[in-house]
Amino acid sequence: MKSFISVFSFLFIFIASFSCTNPATKDKQVPKGDTSKNALDWEGVYEGTVPCADCEGIATTLEIDYDNNFELKTKYLGKSEEEFSYSGDFTWNEKGNIITLKGVDNRPSQYLVGENQLFQLDMEGERITGELADKYRLIKK
Repeated sequence: MKSFISVFSFLFIFIASFSCTNPATKDKQVPKGDTSKNALDWEGVYEGTVPCADCEGIATTLEIDYDNNFELKTKYLGKSEEEFSYSGDFTWNEKGNIITLKGVDNRPSQYLVGENQLFQLDMEGERITGELADKYRLIKK
């Protein structure tokens, strides 16, 4: 009888230990520690003027919210009074530090999230370097 209880207890503990794993995160890399997504107050409106090859600059306003929705407005200064508007949802990368705006094509759609600022990334999702690197920054209002 004692051996039956011992075997039953062992099986119960063994089964219980496997039931605590989450299969959704088993194969995914879960960030450990603080990330932009979980440690910063990133929701809000960001503004800036990023460089433009054939105009004075691109006035950019990007609003992001905790429901992962965005609204992006751009205007090509000195070229046109037309304002371009995009809206939809965005996703976070696995590291929790970059957002990608869905449905924004033929222009940069990724931003590195920092403390009260967003850094526009290039078309390949890389941080822009060089003399104008600091100009590709949107400041939280």
